[in-house]
Amino acid sequence: MHCVACQSTIEPGDRWCPICGAITRRSDPDSERRFVTILRADVIDSTGLVAELEPEDAVSRLEPALAAMRGAVRQFGGIVSKELGDGLAAVFGAPIADDNHAPLACHAAIELVRRVAGLGDPGLQVRVGLHSGHVVAYMVASEFSKVYEIGGAAQHLAARLEAEAEANQIYVSEACQKLADGHVRFEFLGGKALRGFSQPLPVYRIVGASDLSSWRVRRARSISRFVDRTMERALLGRAAERVGTGRQTVLLLGDAGIGKSRLAHEFAQELKADGWRLIDAECSPNLQGAPFSTLKRLLLSILDAAARNPDGSGDPRGDRPLIQRCALDAVLDLPISEPQWTELEPHARGRAISDASCAIVESMTRHHRTVVLLEDLHWIDRASDAVVAAIASLQMPGLLVLLTSRPNGMPVWIARCRAEVVAMRPLDDDSGLAMLADMLGPSVANADLKNRIISHTANVPLFIEEVCRGLKDSGTLRGQWGDLALVRPIDELGIPTSIQGVIAARLDRVSRQERSLLQIAAALGSRLDVAMLRKIAKLPEEVLQDSLAALDRTELLVRIDRDLGDALEFRHEMVRQVTYDAMVEKVREDIHARILATFETDGTCADEPDTLCYHAVRAKDWQKAFGHGTDAGRKSLSRSAFADAANYFEIAMGSLDKTPMTPLREADAIDLRMEARAAFIASGHVAEWLDLGKEAARRADAIDDIGRKVAAMTVGSGAQNFYGTPVDAVAVGEEVVRLAEQWGNPGWLNLARYGLGQAYFLVGRYRDAERTVARAHEQLAGPEPRAPIGTAPKNLLVLCCMMKSFTHIIMGELDAAERLQQQAAAIAEETNRPYDRVAAAYSGGWLMLGRNDPAAAAAILEQGFVLAQKHGIRLFVPVLACHLGMAYLEQGLFDRARGMLAEAREEAKAVGYTSAVLRSSIYLALATSRLGDTQAAQNMLREARNTARQQGFSGLEAEALFGEATVTPPSSAENKAAILSALRVTIAIASESGALPLRQRAEAMLNEMPVRGDELT
Repeated sequence: MHCVACQSTIEPGDRWCPICGAITRRSDPDSERRFVTILRADVIDSTGLVAELEPEDAVSRLEPALAAMRGAVRQFGGIVSKELGDGLAAVFGAPIADDNHAPLACHAAIELVRRVAGLGDPGLQVRVGLHSGHVVAYMVASEFSKVYEIGGAAQHLAARLEAEAEANQIYVSEACQKLADGHVRFEFLGGKALRGFSQPLPVYRIVGASDLSSWRVRRARSISRFVDRTMERALLGRAAERVGTGRQTVLLLGDAGIGKSRLAHEFAQELKADGWRLIDAECSPNLQGAPFSTLKRLLLSILDAAARNPDGSGDPRGDRPLIQRCALDAVLDLPISEPQWTELEPHARGRAISDASCAIVESMTRHHRTVVLLEDLHWIDRASDAVVAAIASLQMPGLLVLLTSRPNGMPVWIARCRAEVVAMRPLDDDSGLAMLADMLGPSVANADLKNRIISHTANVPLFIEEVCRGLKDSGTLRGQWGDLALVRPIDELGIPTSIQGVIAARLDRVSRQERSLLQIAAALGSRLDVAMLRKIAKLPEEVLQDSLAALDRTELLVRIDRDLGDALEFRHEMVRQVTYDAMVEKVREDIHARILATFETDGTCADEPDTLCYHAVRAKDWQKAFGHGTDAGRKSLSRSAFADAANYFEIAMGSLDKTPMTPLREADAIDLRMEARAAFIASGHVAEWLDLGKEAARRADAIDDIGRKVAAMTVGSGAQNFYGTPVDAVAVGEEVVRLAEQWGNPGWLNLARYGLGQAYFLVGRYRDAERTVARAHEQLAGPEPRAPIGTAPKNLLVLCCMMKSFTHIIMGELDAAERLQQQAAAIAEETNRPYDRVAAAYSGGWLMLGRNDPAAAAAILEQGFVLAQKHGIRLFVPVLACHLGMAYLEQGLFDRARGMLAEAREEAKAVGYTSAVLRSSIYLALATSRLGDTQAAQNMLREARNTARQQGFSGLEAEALFGEATVTPPSSAENKAAILSALRVTIAIASESGALPLRQRAEAMLNEMPVRGDELT
């Protein structure tokens, strides 16, 4: 520990620095992330109110308002985090989490405005802003006091809402409104431009408090039917049957969201339908500080039931003794003029209230079987608690007292009144799926999503509902409740804000030591070994086991597979996420660093570089993240998981760039980009592939490394073949080959020649393409083959065979193409590498098309297409689809061809593969023509021809021209002239490029047409 003033080393117990005498304090106070509601309030124009007053008078003018604000905040469980001279900032939902933080903050704001207005000073007017969001909360200790501080962007939005509010108005953000809706009434004010925010934000104004009970608010939001609870309903049914012999009291006990209220109300309504009288009330978190608030609600329910009673028994207070009538009136806030009541001691008054309450419950029960339903005992006010205990202990036949409570708020008198406690459990899987089928619909298309939700929520009903609501609100699920469709993939289900506080409140009930273990477990994952937790936590065994036992009892972290091994898992993923998200960044970094060090020391994840990379990144150990990310990328490449490989290489590159700048680091950065190219190429990230080459070349220039500069240019020139114009690609490729020949690295020279050959092919210089690729092919097929980093010689040889085969097919040299195809197929069979097999399938299919065997071509290309999709080899998907469409077209399967070619064109556009877009467009036009839409076909071919001509794809220009000649009907002189012109240009281009089969087809078509002069007849 160090002094905050002079940075001298000090002992943890020292109160003063021994060097400079400064008071010591923690430089890093304990802090955590919290989801809370922030209240900001101030007095309007306070400066004008006190500008001309003496300091004492100024304080006297403003202090009553500040006192009223403090009182309102504290009444509803808030913490005043900061006083601002003429206002304050308060937080609800911290330091102890409360799932009702937003409604409480709204009620506090209403009370705050009311109290200030009640001061009788018309000059004191306040404005309030409320926002719910994530903050970093921590306790700051000074010599004499502690202050609870909050930080983060959320408090700024609350402040902006406060500044925007009008006099005696409360402005609320949308996040807060969604959480408090139903408990409070709002008016939408539209979007408002707030200082510091780039876009207008939706703003609401509080109109007033709602008279809806919490149950009615929850019921109004419910989107599912009541399911299962067979065992619990049976227990309640037996209790109801036993009321003939005496009072029965049942407590439904369970955590928030488990379904206590739903079960209680469903059962109570069944009893009511069977002739029972229902008296129901609930304890409110808003009124915990108001004496007898719960009892008042209960008495009002009794009076309402009596008024609706058809036997006309009337007001049950009428036949009570005078003192008891006064007692009931006192609870109901009715005026009392009896001196006997005012003369009673407080204890006697309390006894009278209890006796009177029990007496009217008894009087109601004498005439009808009665169920008294009282919800949420964990929020009961202290004054009502003793009276409810007395009611629950009545020895009265025909009375069923049904209570609900959370475990942390269960009253101490439950055992004394001999209540039967029914512990509520999550739903079983079948019931959870039934609930989801009711909300999402019975479609099997959502089966995987339903199973994910079950696992994510552990079948807690509220959590299931809110996750589904969140998916629908975000647009991930579309449709109506009961018939929803998943319209986009889901990476994480997340945690709806409506239940973050519910889970956080559970976490706040565990000890500091248990919380620390939970945090380590959350960083390790959903399931973990006790042995690993023991190594990282480094706690005495007795402390560790006691903490794990406590966490198991609370069902936050439970033991599993006792016979197979000592393992732990989170009861559901949401608990793990809330635990993890609650940690501030420095705590997370420390835990991940400890996990990483443990894994590296004992070799637990020696063959799992992806796991090591995950922890290294979150520990912000960038050097290790670079190493493990590179290893993970290589491992993914070896498994042909190209998208994963690209992701890990990106992590490795980003991590390396966060380390100190040195020439060695830059050399590593260049080499990493060269190695990563294969992952980006295969996964179809053409733009990123091009960027890799450009960035590597820039860095090589900066450190004056000619070898790495040539390598980078080679990578960039290869990307140009797909992303740029072929003329530019040829120019760059020729320069790269020249530099590679000077440098003398045969591996990079082979890749440069392959890339240049590909560029020649795309520009229509097929003879140059064949000669250039042949030189690389010769070296790679020789006794000492060489390939650059990130590529094996045989892998590059397969590509050379493929590329060289293409050129021979285009030039009509099918026997040479056959020999190359056989070599490619043999290598692919030997390596069994998906990328090699796909490349061999592509050239094999093209060869069969050249041999006029479209059925055989389709069979080969279909296998390659499936394999490319399965392994994410996206670069090959559009070209395979294109040639597969061509095979269908030549078999006369025109509809099938059009569908496949349209898919090929869209995929090529998505990848950025320009030549594939043109080729698929040409053959899509031919399929369209065969299906009868000649005009659309002509338009597509004309567009493809113009694009090919402008960008320099002369070979594809010739194919487009021949296509135009094929689809254009010779129905007019103008059309005949166009056909003649297209065929002649096709022949000229094909002759120059060496595309013999295309030239022969064009000549044959021309020769079949009678010509006079320069015109078709």
